[in-house]
Amino acid sequence: MTDNYIEEVKTALLCGVARGRDRDFESRMEELRGLAEACGYSCADIVTQKLDSFDNATYIGSGKLAEIRELVSETEAEAVIFLNSLSPSQLSNLTDQLEVRVLDKTDLILEIFGERARSAEAKMQVEYARLGYMLPRLRGLRKNLSRQGGTGGSMSNKGSGEKQIELDRRVIEKRMSELRKRLEQLESGRKTQRKRREGSGLPLVSLAGYTNAGKSTLLNRMVEYFGSEEDKRVEEKDMLFVTLDTATRRISPRMHRDFLLSDTVGFIDDLPHDLIKAFRSTLSEIAGSDLILEVVDCSDEEHLRHMEVTGATLRELEASDIPVIYVMNKADRLYPLEELPIINGDRIYMSAREGTGIEELCDMISSRLEEDTLRLSLLIPYQDAGKEFLISAKGEILEKEYTDKGIELLCLIGRRYIKDIKEYIRL
Repeated sequence: MTDNYIEEVKTALLCGVARGRDRDFESRMEELRGLAEACGYSCADIVTQKLDSFDNATYIGSGKLAEIRELVSETEAEAVIFLNSLSPSQLSNLTDQLEVRVLDKTDLILEIFGERARSAEAKMQVEYARLGYMLPRLRGLRKNLSRQGGTGGSMSNKGSGEKQIELDRRVIEKRMSELRKRLEQLESGRKTQRKRREGSGLPLVSLAGYTNAGKSTLLNRMVEYFGSEEDKRVEEKDMLFVTLDTATRRISPRMHRDFLLSDTVGFIDDLPHDLIKAFRSTLSEIAGSDLILEVVDCSDEEHLRHMEVTGATLRELEASDIPVIYVMNKADRLYPLEELPIINGDRIYMSAREGTGIEELCDMISSRLEEDTLRLSLLIPYQDAGKEFLISAKGEILEKEYTDKGIELLCLIGRRYIKDIKEYIRL
């Protein structure tokens, strides 16, 4: 398979402002370097500054701005990349002052997503997010384009001036309207697929976690261990945001009930809101899960912060009430391989790459799914017969009988769905 990633290497300066006691500043700057490299940039130098607040006009102070201008000349950097999101006026002013392409972290992530998107849906989601980001920044972006000598898409080969910016605005708004309609159609199809999958009666287990924690590697190892075809593997790389499209595989562990395992886009600190909004239909797979495997790179010194970011994103997706198993991956970097896996409550220290702990993790998954499942006797009045579909979709119907009073069911269903059927429970 041919990679769709950027291969041309460009040079860039990285710039960040630390406000107050920003204890995570250095790690966030290092993460910015990783994002830049994933986007095809080589870091020529890093410029940092401590300020109580960002400069409203240029984000950084005038002295640092002059320093960056000199470094651009010395290093022949083709771009300057800023840690925090730039306002439309900051983008415009910095582009005027530096006379090279100016990006912020949001723009960088959007560019990476644009390169990594494979499916038609992912490409449309990324384009919609990028256009939403561009709309209020047209003036600064147009100057940016003049520094690059043009770009692709609807923004290429345009003139300058207010009239042209207004024309660009109309083109973008029209394109966003078209994309929104097409994405809504795809979402309708996704819901149909979800209902079909729910009708299978198989529990859904979703992988979630910070980007590059090893989710795709874990999915592949589980596929390999439990007998699925080789072509069911997903791409895995030691690189940020390799996976954008949702991949769902049936896992058939020995001696346990089958389940569906789903992998989707990783999280990151300050993940652009426009991206979360655009990918909400894809990420909604997580909110419909019976169990979440939160994959954590426990060898990373920042893994606790990464877990906080993941927790915050899950809350935003309204998935914080779903049971979680914490997969502390890459533990072979901390412990001898022969000591793994180590299980401590709802955490398992393991190595997906080495395949150590896969069977033990499946035991934990099955145990947690069973522990979260109740055996109930229900009586559903015929006027509420639609509830039978909910039960068959979210659980398993063991027995069914039609009586004068209604539909009598004996079923297995997860605790989190009890609130939807509690009035029908027979004591």
